[in-house]
Amino acid sequence: MKNFVVKTIANAAALAVAVWLLDKITLTGDNTGKKALTLLVVALLFGLVNFVVKPVVQVLTFPLFILTLGLITLVVNALMLLLTSWLADKLDVSFHVEGFWTAVLGGLIISIVSWAMNVALPDHKD
Repeated sequence: MKNFVVKTIANAAALAVAVWLLDKITLTGDNTGKKALTLLVVALLFGLVNFVVKPVVQVLTFPLFILTLGLITLVVNALMLLLTSWLADKLDVSFHVEGFWTAVLGGLIISIVSWAMNVALPDHKD
């Protein structure tokens, strides 16, 4: 359970940095508390997308992974971020990513910050 909480906090922090750095990734709310709650909901949604959809996409794009020496990972991360944005819109969560290239840059930022957060936060297996 602790591992799940750590990953969710890391995703929330990474998403917050992406929202802060990129104008075309938006997260809205009336006050800071609502924004934080929305950020946690989006982090859970992003984690769910990465848990369910991303492995399937990675298997299907494995030949491209080898051909591009791993650069296709940037595209896959961008697609996962766009899918999260689409699902957030369907669930009436105020999170939006505008455009593919914004998603590519956002995915890169999220990957770097999430990695750093997972290194910094304690990760104890149950």
